[in-house]
Amino acid sequence: MLAPSFIAMLIFVYGFIGWTAWVSLTRSRLLPRYEIEGFIQYERLFSSLRWDTAFTNLFLFGGLFIVISMILGLALAIFLDQNIRAEGAIRTIYLYPMALSMIVTGTAWKWILNPGLGLEAMVQGWGFEGFKFDWLVNPDMAIYTVVLAAIWQSSGFVMALFLAGLRSVDGEIIKAAQIDGIPNWRIYSAIIIPSMAPIFLSAFIVLAHLAIKSFDLVIALTGGGPGFSTDLPATYMFAMAFSRGDIGQAASSAMVMMGVVFTIVVPYLYSELRVKND
Repeated sequence: MLAPSFIAMLIFVYGFIGWTAWVSLTRSRLLPRYEIEGFIQYERLFSSLRWDTAFTNLFLFGGLFIVISMILGLALAIFLDQNIRAEGAIRTIYLYPMALSMIVTGTAWKWILNPGLGLEAMVQGWGFEGFKFDWLVNPDMAIYTVVLAAIWQSSGFVMALFLAGLRSVDGEIIKAAQIDGIPNWRIYSAIIIPSMAPIFLSAFIVLAHLAIKSFDLVIALTGGGPGFSTDLPATYMFAMAFSRGDIGQAASSAMVMMGVVFTIVVPYLYSELRVKND
């Protein structure tokens, strides 16, 4: 029963990974070639200004996205962990963005941040004519609009992970700390949060994966522009494969992306397997 699925996965996942790796070592352009030429495509890739921008943006976007999402998600989880009123409604509001696709999120934020009809136009309409918020069309600031939209999309998911972790902590430990007169902030910082290390790691892996493969959000929000100032490796790969007709460059960029994923996922899997074996 499992054989058809196994064969399909072997062909359409691992088979095409192997094909991409092979093509990345050739001089393929519009059509694939299969004569191995070495690492010429990788040399072209790392000498490309556009790839340099995309790769730099990946670490800038990924770093801000992961750190802020985890801080904001943890703060929201601690807030909800206080057994406040209307917790269910507030939790639903926080989680709602995760129900939207990245395309919808990117389109909505494109309207919000559009200088001609969004936030800037609204504030100027209130009488603050000197107000400017042109990040969307500013090459130096446009990447931060992608960060902003991604955080709005994913921080609720991180909140849900952390809230589940907070609710799983043994209540007797917390009660004993409270009896000893330990303040709540100290209980969280010294007892609860350190015990959630596996959840922090899981959240990091999920967010890093989202950051590395980010494509639809960038396409919907900025289209990679202005110019190619908000390019990420995924949008670079798409442009090379379908706009520039350069399959070799697309394949080499895809292999570099896979290498970045492996550097994150493999240590995580190793640590998980080691803990289970111990």
